[in-house]
Amino acid sequence: MIKKLNEFLTTEIQSLHDQKLYKHERIIESPQAAEIEVKGQKVLNFCANNYLGLSSNAELIKASHEAIDNRGYGLSSVRFICGTQDIHKVLEKKVAEFLGMEDSILFSSCFDANGAVFEPLLQGEDAIITDSLNHASIIDGIRLCKAQRWIYNHGDMSADEVIDSTTGKAVKGLERCLQEAKDCRFKMIATDGVFSMDGDIAKLKEICDLAEKYDAIVFVDDSHASGFMGKTGRGTHEYRDVMGRVDIITTTFGKALGGASGGAIAASKEIVEWLRNKARPYLFSNTVAPAVVGATIKCLDILSSSTFLRDKLEENTKKFRKAMTEAGFDIIPGDHPITPIMFGKYPDCSKLAVDFANKMLEEGVYVIAFSFPVVPRGKDRIRVQISAAHEPEHIDFAIEKFIKVGKELGMI
Repeated sequence: MIKKLNEFLTTEIQSLHDQKLYKHERIIESPQAAEIEVKGQKVLNFCANNYLGLSSNAELIKASHEAIDNRGYGLSSVRFICGTQDIHKVLEKKVAEFLGMEDSILFSSCFDANGAVFEPLLQGEDAIITDSLNHASIIDGIRLCKAQRWIYNHGDMSADEVIDSTTGKAVKGLERCLQEAKDCRFKMIATDGVFSMDGDIAKLKEICDLAEKYDAIVFVDDSHASGFMGKTGRGTHEYRDVMGRVDIITTTFGKALGGASGGAIAASKEIVEWLRNKARPYLFSNTVAPAVVGATIKCLDILSSSTFLRDKLEENTKKFRKAMTEAGFDIIPGDHPITPIMFGKYPDCSKLAVDFANKMLEEGVYVIAFSFPVVPRGKDRIRVQISAAHEPEHIDFAIEKFIKVGKELGMI
């Protein structure tokens, strides 16, 4: 039987190659930074989630070493047996304070956090109402839960139900879903704070207004916002001026907050206490390593003392978005450092996006093409990600190369 499976997979893998959909992994031979080394070539990196440039920050590296020296390499245990150190409690307190929540609980990743939050809290008589473009980890977390499910059309706050002309299926607005779920015991609205493929930011004010109108809980995965969105970098709830109105926040330490690994759920003390006793990814996974904990504590200390990095990131983002729009590229508008360069309007857009990314690498700029199934068919793109580690000359260089390659391939 395994032979048949391997033969089937070989055929399917070749099909991915033929369709230009195979996900190649480029090998980085240096620390994560604005400039990295790939195949012996130094290139500018414009596709990492290293929003604040902290992935190879000297202070974080020092804090990580000190945590290893003082607390060891690993705990070899889950939290409730013998895997909780004093530094874990320190980090949980700092995460809660930074996000403006009562308490928090650590996980080995935000994927695990999203896998942990729904099943312990919601049962068959409850409802989850989820944005149609939510992250895969939210989708998988919901699948583990017995609650009834509604999916609302991305960003649609209305009470409407219409037929999608492309699929022929009915699509609903958030208020319509809440109306249909009115008899459920608990109702939870689940959304990304920032949607990672488009860089668009959830309408959290409208969501919170509807949640209060229909007595619902608001859950936000803020992985692509914690540390830099909002005036002091607290996240999309600060950006949208709804701090104190979001009930549950999940986030990662693997992006702006140091870039290594780990995640957290921040919520009320009651929710966190319940999850410590019932969340399976917490109860059955090793605790977050001391090196990650020590560095993340330092990261939050840095971000709590100054907005310099988030301010620089904002300036870099505005500069890049403005120049690329003026050059004639098809860019999804917004304020986020995720800047999608869209290829859907061009013939054979999947191949064009891959060819564009390859040419950019030859020019010294590392970007990646995204295609189905990571994004819908016909929505191929190069997702450019700006960092506070980029200097003005880095931004100028990237713009220059984008324009050069765009002209060579007949896009602009």
